[in-house]
This record gives sequence, structure tokens and C-alpha cells, in this order.
Amino acid sequence: GGGTAMNADRGQSYLDRTIGRLRLFGTDLQEIEVKESVNHLPKSMGETLSAFANGTGGDVLLGVSERDGFSPAPHFQANRIQDALSNLCAEGMEPPLRPMITLAELGGAPVVMARVAELPPRDKPCYVKKRGLRQGSFIRTGDGDRHMTDYEIDRLLEEHEQPQHDAELVGDASVDDLDDALVAGLIARERAVHPRVSGSLADEVILQNLRALAPDEDAVLRPTIAGLLALGRYPQKYYPRLAVTFASFPGRTKSDGGGVPSLLDSETLVGPIPALVADTLGAVRRNMRTGGLIDGAFRKDLPDYPLVAVREAVTNALMHRDYSAVARGMQVQVNMYEDRLEITNPGGLYGTLTLDMLGAPGFSATRNQHLSLLLEETPYPDGGFVAENRGTGYQRIVSELAENLMPSPVAKSTASYFSLTFEKRRLSKEEHGTLPAGGMEKAILAAVEESGSVSARELMEMSGLSRGGVMRYVNRLVDGGILEHMYPGRSPKQRYRLKR
Repeated sequence: GGGTAMNADRGQSYLDRTIGRLRLFGTDLQEIEVKESVNHLPKSMGETLSAFANGTGGDVLLGVSERDGFSPAPHFQANRIQDALSNLCAEGMEPPLRPMITLAELGGAPVVMARVAELPPRDKPCYVKKRGLRQGSFIRTGDGDRHMTDYEIDRLLEEHEQPQHDAELVGDASVDDLDDALVAGLIARERAVHPRVSGSLADEVILQNLRALAPDEDAVLRPTIAGLLALGRYPQKYYPRLAVTFASFPGRTKSDGGGVPSLLDSETLVGPIPALVADTLGAVRRNMRTGGLIDGAFRKDLPDYPLVAVREAVTNALMHRDYSAVARGMQVQVNMYEDRLEITNPGGLYGTLTLDMLGAPGFSATRNQHLSLLLEETPYPDGGFVAENRGTGYQRIVSELAENLMPSPVAKSTASYFSLTFEKRRLSKEEHGTLPAGGMEKAILAAVEESGSVSARELMEMSGLSRGGVMRYVNRLVDGGILEHMYPGRSPKQRYRLKR
């Protein structure tokens, strides 16, 4: 009984803390659902249970009135509601849920608490049985539950067995669509690494064994999607959207405040995956600054984003993204803001892999197994192989960032997308030592460092100086090669940032 008492104590202190948070924010939170439920369960209870089980879990509090400042609901029938909730979880949900349901006290009155755990991917989606899979599957957004889309449901169902989208034939393509240099590099590598298996085989047989080519119904060899993406001259001839879109924005959002997207640089990158990775890296390099740190007798360059880490992230996005028919109209997006870099791909984490397991040794799950295998053997034109860190790519990203005095990336995974966000490196104290001595210049540079960029108006408000007074200092910093304009000449949107 001691364990139960301890669990009850823990539950009570959790309830007290939670009610405190709810009163502070004045509303339900993303991971907490509060209902009065005096005589019966609300009709939406199944939706909430489904949403929590399909998301990252959550807590249900019943017998609490949100209208009265999260106080006990009068006449709450705790035992009846506890039984009804337990029954709904066991009989009304598919698969059945087994949350931990406990009773606690709020102001001397009983409250029913249930902790709903996230289901493993192989058991999702959880749905309200009587509404069926397509109408009864929900996901949590903000403080509400919404229907899962067919795309989200299909991605979750796909987790139950190995997808084969990357092995599909590209019916209109031919062997001539493959890049001779990439194919030659792949075959040389395959013969060197697996001489017993591939040493004496013809090139085309090796490409078939690696699922880069396969015969169609007329026995004509055609590239697979994996073969075209890894080795093709121009895969976008057949799939225009299987590309990378790069954009650099001057602020922290896509719009400049007027609701109109404001861009410093943007392009759509095309070609096979080796070219996509190299060109995306070039776009990131072109749009960032590199600062210096004096390390002993040597100057060490510290970029906004370590390019080795960016390369791993872009490679992972292209290798593990969703290539199902419905997702072939979506690109990988690489967006650079004044304070961060975001890399987003269609399709969330695959298989048993969760955010908690990312980077843990021994945990790896591959949605596109044929493409992944091909990319391990596909060379970059300037040396090295596209996916030589398969299975350890995320660890490489974290260690590269740490080496550059930067925090780990922030990962987000939903049923429909995965994103990795790198925080822009902040200027080190050592770098500040190389800046001009003047007090006003230092104040301007501190403002730029804090917010990424500043306008003359913002500096006027901060300093109390006239526009002319502010611009005298700003122009000195621009002429000294420390600050730069973000827009042409006399643009009314003009802002200043550290020179890249």
C-alpha cells in the first residue's frame, strides 16, 4: 500500500501545480484538457483521448470548472465519471487505451485525473471506435482537437510495414536519365567494398541489385525513384517538386510586418540529391557571416551555422522524407531567418524512432531503405559519400554544433512533417574585443547582436538621438565593414546587420 500512497501523494502535488499553471494562463494548455463532467462524460472526450494518444500524450482533469477559475465543479460524481472514463478507454477506443486514472482533491472536493500516454507509432492512429478510422482519428493543436487529415492517417498506417515508394519504377524514364559520372563512382565503390558480391557483375546487374534500376513489364530497364534521385541527371523532369526551396528572410518571420513576404535571397535548387545537398550548402554559406575567435596564436573562424552540421541535416531531410505519391508535390524547405535556420521535410519521424531517441546510439529507422543504401555508395563530385554517416548523422550534427559553442538543434515531428531548427550563433566576447571603442558604436552593435538587425528609427528611440546623429555612427560602422545594408540604397524598409 505504501507505493499507492506515494503515487497518490505525487498525483496530488501534480494536480496542485497544474491548477496553479491553468489559473496563471487562464485557459486549457496544449497537453491538459479540463472538463466539468458533473454527471456524464462530455461527447468530445473520445476526441481528446485520440488526440493525446496520437500526439505526445496529455492529462485529462474532470470535475474542474474552467468558468469559475479552475475550481471544483459542484455535485461532481467522481466514482461514476471515473468508471465511465475507464470504460470509454477500454471499449470505445481502437486500439484500447490504458491510462493511469486516479482521484485527487481540489479544495476538499474530488477530481478525476487521467494521464494518457503517447502510443508507439506502430499502434497509431488511435480513433473513436464508433466513428471509424477516417472520422474518428484526432490530433491536438493549441488547446483544441482537430480531425487528422487522410495524409496524416496514411503516414501513420505506413509505419506498420516498410514503405516501398522509393523502389517504384519511373515509367517514362530510361537508363539514359542517369548521370554517367555518378553511376561510375557508385559502381567503383560497390566493387571495392563488396568485391565478392559485385566484383564480376555487369554494371546493370549491380544497379538492379541496388534497386536503382528495375525491369518494367516489357523487360525494359527503368530507373526507380531511388535510382533517379541518387543518380539522375535531372530528376525534376519527372517530379518537378522533388527539389529544395531556399529562402533568406531579413526578420524573424516570413513577413516584414506588412503581411508581405520580404526576401533577401531565394531559389529553387534542382538536380540529383548529391547536387541538391552541395547547392543548398552554397546558398546557406552565401547568406551567413563568419566571425572570428582568437584561439591561442591562431584565428578560428566561427560561422553562423557549422556547414558540416547543415550538410548532415539537409542530407537527412532528403534521405528520410516522404516519397509517397501524395507527397511528391512537396519540397524540402530550407528557410534562413535573422535568428535561426529551419530545415523542413514532408513526413515525420519513421518507425519506432521518437524525438527522445534521436541521436541515441543504436536507434535508427529508415523509411526509404533503397535510397538510403544507394546514397551510402553515391560519391560527391569533390570527394566523400552522400550518406556516409547513416545512422549517426544526428549525433554528428549535435557534436559539430557543440564544437562551435552552439546549442543542439530543436527537432519537431508531426504525422505530416519533420523540422530541425538551428539557433544562429551569437557573437562571442572575444569578437566584441575587435570592435571599435566608441560607446555609441558599442551600443548599436549590442542592439544588432540581440535582435539580428536594426532600423534607424529603432536606434533613434533607444538613444534619443536625431536621425542624423544615429546615421553618423551607423555610416561609420558600415564604412568600417562591420555593418551592412539589408536593402538597396534609400529603401524605406532599410535595416542594418553585421556584415556577412
